[in-house]
Amino acid sequence: FGRRAHFAQASYTSLPRQLTQLGWDAVDGILLDLGLSSMQLDTPERGFSFQHDAPLDMRFSPQNPVTAASLVNGLDENELADLLYRYGEEADGRRIARAIVRARPLQTTLQLAAAIEAILPRRGRVHPATQTFQALRIAVNEELASVADVLPKAAAALRSGARLAVISFHSLEDRIVKEFFREQGRDLVNPPYTPLYAEERKAVLKEISRKPIIPSEAEIAENPRARSAKLRVAEKL
Repeated sequence: FGRRAHFAQASYTSLPRQLTQLGWDAVDGILLDLGLSSMQLDTPERGFSFQHDAPLDMRFSPQNPVTAASLVNGLDENELADLLYRYGEEADGRRIARAIVRARPLQTTLQLAAAIEAILPRRGRVHPATQTFQALRIAVNEELASVADVLPKAAAALRSGARLAVISFHSLEDRIVKEFFREQGRDLVNPPYTPLYAEERKAVLKEISRKPIIPSEAEIAENPRARSAKLRVAEKL
């Protein structure tokens, strides 16, 4: 890409600062590819997967002081159960939390996976620890808070007619994106005598498609990790 490309190792929540450093007031388009990368998932020592034995890390950035091990071994049973339900939508969160507390200390990915599999035997292709690993990763990296933080920053950085495209990989992320696009696509006008909004405004974004774009069967066959991807696009008014 030559001089057309600029690389920055930073959280996307720092978008305004990155644009300021480049001297850009606004942009013609933004693509947010949420979540972790295949490179991170396929690097065993990062601790994102139970396919390899590795330290319970799961940090996107080594500067982050919070690791999966610190949560697994530091939270009490109720806090763990709430975390698993909130970020992993894990119906068996309380049973898993109880098993984790009994098995502590847990320091590696396979230790955690084994503690969960001991009470929830594998059924079918999905490992019973899958949602727990998702929940811990989201909590360690504050992923949902970061998504909610970057969306208004991205919308503010767009020129009129520019588009914001967001690829999410699980329902919690997609719900935040969907609700943001819908909320920014409405005029906020107070009815007479009954103010509902602290500040009135016109719609900021227009959804390009009400439903997300999902990968085709051919794409999933070529790249199985794309199977849960959802793409939503909105245009700046």
